[in-house]
Amino acid sequence: MKRKWYDYLWIAEIAYWGLGLCNILFAWLGVFFFCIPLFIAVFGGNKAYCNRYCGRGQLMGLLGKKLSRNAPPPKFLRSLWFRYGFLTFFMVMFCLMLHSTYMVFTGAPLRRTLTLLWVFKLPWQWVDVSIAAPWMAQFAFGFFSIMMTSTVLGLLTMILFRPRSWCVYCPMGTMTQGICRFKQGREDSENGRESKKDRGTA
Repeated sequence: MKRKWYDYLWIAEIAYWGLGLCNILFAWLGVFFFCIPLFIAVFGGNKAYCNRYCGRGQLMGLLGKKLSRNAPPPKFLRSLWFRYGFLTFFMVMFCLMLHSTYMVFTGAPLRRTLTLLWVFKLPWQWVDVSIAAPWMAQFAFGFFSIMMTSTVLGLLTMILFRPRSWCVYCPMGTMTQGICRFKQGREDSENGRESKKDRGTA
């Protein structure tokens, strides 16, 4: 089967990490990975990003062919309580990152560290961020930390279970699925009201 252009978006994932490790300010590019799935879900009403355009999912699918145990993921990863609980925790960490960015914007000192798995501090003193405002650099450190943490979790579940097990509990996937279900529910409700009007029962 002929491959499409979006089958090569895993290259964008590798490029993001290469650029970010060279200069942390490139972490801002990750905002596209954050916003595009939401835009597609809101305006398209589907999970096309997760199913077709996610470079991380593609990369894990490729790496998993060699590295994965290919075992079924545990059932709790698919459960609503875990997925929405993990999404809530992830969003709390994201808000704390935004708060740190705001504090630097108001005059707090820049913290040149990456935080892996929300616990391990990795000093990143050698990076030159003088070309950007301190708050922009702080956002880059925080956002790259989040991206790194989610990637490490994805790689771990890729090795332990099936290649794309991360997709089962990915916060972005959970959010877009929730948006799609909400939109579908509204459309079904509106179609139901219109059907009643057509029958003269509304």
